[in-house]
Amino acid sequence: MDCNCTWPGNDLLMQVYHNTEWGKPEHNDSKLFELLLLEGFQAGLSWKIVLHKRENFRRAFDNFDANKIVLYQEERIQELMQDASIVRNQAKIRATVGNAKAFLSIQAEFGTFDAYIWKFTEGKIIENIVHSMSDLPSKTVISDAMSKDLLSRGFKFVGSTICYAFMQASGMVNDHFEKCSFRS
Repeated sequence: MDCNCTWPGNDLLMQVYHNTEWGKPEHNDSKLFELLLLEGFQAGLSWKIVLHKRENFRRAFDNFDANKIVLYQEERIQELMQDASIVRNQAKIRATVGNAKAFLSIQAEFGTFDAYIWKFTEGKIIENIVHSMSDLPSKTVISDAMSKDLLSRGFKFVGSTICYAFMQASGMVNDHFEKCSFRS
């Protein structure tokens, strides 16, 4: 199966990501945490940059294990700041540690992060009709509410635009083009 979507420079990794992951409903807490953190690291950059560094992020951040990340001390943060294989933004690295704490708090309150995050769409996939890039919003009322709630719980780098991109990546919203063969 192939898609008529195109990527600048015929980027194979972007195509594989689109065809196998992007927009597929995700309910695994660890994967949801990874997606949320990576979307935060993407802020101000392109997704292509982050996607090409994803394996490095996984290595650097203990495979996005929140129980390990929450224990990071200043020495570990400084080591990460020296790791040229990831995005070395001090605010984003520090936010990752704080976000791990907030993530674990949500798990303790709701049982799973999945139960918490999918409540914003009432457990349903939002199906959008997308004919062109101009049909894609950068944020919605739902991503605004998600952002506000995440921020109130101590998360950082979770603005509405980041939340909407997270919703797309995790399959909470289906923004595949209408003629895309990967539209479920």
